[in-house]
Amino acid sequence: MATDIEEPTLTVDELAAQAGVTVRTVRFYGTRGLLPPPVIGPRRVGRYSQGHLSRLALIEELQHQGMTLAGIERYLQRLPDGLSAQDLAIHRAVVASWAPDAAEELSRAELERRAGRPLGEADLDRLAAMSVLRETAGPDTYRVDLGLLRLGVQLLDVPVSHESILAARTVLMKHTRAAAHELSEVFRDEVSGHGSVESVKDISAHMQPLVLQALLTAFQRSLNTEVREWLKDS
Repeated sequence: MATDIEEPTLTVDELAAQAGVTVRTVRFYGTRGLLPPPVIGPRRVGRYSQGHLSRLALIEELQHQGMTLAGIERYLQRLPDGLSAQDLAIHRAVVASWAPDAAEELSRAELERRAGRPLGEADLDRLAAMSVLRETAGPDTYRVDLGLLRLGVQLLDVPVSHESILAARTVLMKHTRAAAHELSEVFRDEVSGHGSVESVKDISAHMQPLVLQALLTAFQRSLNTEVREWLKDS
């Protein structure tokens, strides 16, 4: 499993509260080897990092998708070593996208508890710009995409303007929709040849996570290439 390199600052109670699970669940996952052990600090108190939090969120998402604990263990073992909390959050966002709808209505207090930090109005505006949440008719109640929440919260600390976030979202929406359309054309004849609606749904369900993983890998490599080119020209 990956080694968490983030500074361990969370107690087991804080980790459980931010992840929305019980302390018993955290310890159970630890005994199964799904979570790395905490760093033992002064007074023999275990401390957990943001990497633990992201890994726990990924485990919960995989379980939500119906995967058994044995299947989750195999999935985690296949992950590359040295993944950061951000890398794990991206994996969780990909897994969450397999589900038709990963959004829930949360109160402001519950949203901040899940985020692990207070959220000001500017933070809420940035999260809305990233399509992480939107306001509902109720006071201080939000429709939150839980698959994107943790990644969105981490991006709050990135020094990027609100306008740049909106522009980035426009670019991503434009090109992901175009990619989805072209990929559907590639597989349309193959899928249609299997006859029944249920067969088509079954093939689509199996293809979707594979295509998403391929897109994620291709995008990460392309982005790394662009950054290297940009730094070379600077």
